[in-house]
Amino acid sequence: MKIVDTFRYAAQAATGSPLRTLLVILSMSIGVAAVVILTALGDGARRYVINEFSSIGSNLVIVLPGRSETRGFNPANLVTSTPRDLTVDDAEALLRLPDVARISPILVATTEINAAGKLREVMLLGTNAEYVKVRQMKMGIGRFLSKVEVGHSASEVVLGAEIRREIFGEMNPLGKTVRVGDRRLRVVGVLREGGSGMGMTTDELVIVPIATAQAMLDTNTLFRILVEARSRKRINEVKTSVLKLITERHEGEEDITVITQDAVLETFDKILNVLTLGVAGIAAISLAVAGILVMNVMLVSVTQRTAEIGLLKAIGANASTIRHLFLVEASLLSLTGALVGIVLGYSGAWVLRFIYPNFPAYPPLWAVFAGFGTALISGLIFGVMPARQAAELDPIQALSKR
Repeated sequence: MKIVDTFRYAAQAATGSPLRTLLVILSMSIGVAAVVILTALGDGARRYVINEFSSIGSNLVIVLPGRSETRGFNPANLVTSTPRDLTVDDAEALLRLPDVARISPILVATTEINAAGKLREVMLLGTNAEYVKVRQMKMGIGRFLSKVEVGHSASEVVLGAEIRREIFGEMNPLGKTVRVGDRRLRVVGVLREGGSGMGMTTDELVIVPIATAQAMLDTNTLFRILVEARSRKRINEVKTSVLKLITERHEGEEDITVITQDAVLETFDKILNVLTLGVAGIAAISLAVAGILVMNVMLVSVTQRTAEIGLLKAIGANASTIRHLFLVEASLLSLTGALVGIVLGYSGAWVLRFIYPNFPAYPPLWAVFAGFGTALISGLIFGVMPARQAAELDPIQALSKR
């Protein structure tokens, strides 16, 4: 039998029972769509985390209070015990290092802002004038914090775009006075809308000088210190120098954790890649289930078409031809289901991106090909038994059942 005739016969046989064919295609397409959507979620989570950490700036070394017991970065480093506090003096001392371009001390807390008869709880960020450059942030209107000497505060504040909108509406807030916590501060600038980083949107931030924040909170400690290296090549040298200098300042006790931006990105990239592979493996189980359904449907088909198989053998079709006919039919069903599943998977990923525009739920190409290949292979594997059973039928006995 010619190849064209084989495909034509298999196609006619597959469409001979529309409901049965529809169920097989539906089961296979659901399996492939599950692979595509779940890997889009996993890979999207990886891209989202990487984008978040990348958006905090470039060439960064992050100093955390408290010592991690293991070298390198792991997510547990973000929560550490603190035998000795980080101070503004520690941060300023880092500027003496030759490979350090900028430093930005950070203090974070929640407080209230009161202005124009409106009261709102906000995230308070205390930092210095270099923060906007370290974080590569943009101003919407006005300017950022002014440069002041260590220990000196300034009665000024920079608002996030959402805070400005809720408090002042379309009114120009520059020069207006607001009460942040127990301090009256003058608005000097508003951040450009849409900034983010480390899971925190800048639209809802209130930024004040570090000394002002410490006075408001009655503390002299810091939450973090951001250190910008002069170049990416110098990041590891800066990390070593920062650790050495702070250790010397803390009387020889290594009571801080120093991590690099690259280490954070690399670690989360590995974790989320494994997560993506894991969910892809879970979704692939549904393809095995779909393959079993293909086998069951083909076995039923062999039973229903016993006389037809006998007639084919009677007119000269050998066992190999019969096997090929059933394997091609199983392949066509799996192939159609895989293609429909890919369309459904991409549609589902599009819906996710439509609902959550900031989440990059794009299916990785390898997952699409893996889902497609697994569907086709499972259809072939589970189609072998029905094909073999059909090929072994005796033509006379098969015709007698007509």
